[in-house]
Amino acid sequence: MRISMNVMDDSLVVALEGELDHHTSEDARKDIDRQYYNNNLLNIILDLRNLSFMDSSGIGLIMGRYKNCKDEGGRVSIVSTNSNVNRILKMSGLLKLVDIYSNVDEAIRG
Repeated sequence: MRISMNVMDDSLVVALEGELDHHTSEDARKDIDRQYYNNNLLNIILDLRNLSFMDSSGIGLIMGRYKNCKDEGGRVSIVSTNSNVNRILKMSGLLKLVDIYSNVDEAIRG
């Protein structure tokens, strides 16, 4: 899996590409948390448009970031146009907690 991050306003934008599973989620979690806290940010935007696979470890990663952001007064948003990923998000109940957008600009505007 490839991960790239950049800061936009008060948000950490995280683009994930490839497979987010038990082999990759722990390293991704550490990288995201380090950038989020080191930059004193409020929100996290997870760009999942190029994610080809996600298992329950990916759901756990999103839930953990949701809790962290909520504790800081922020929010997690998801960018996804991938129908397979969207189905997993819906089945997990995450869409009741986070908003989903079709592009990063929309997610930043909230």
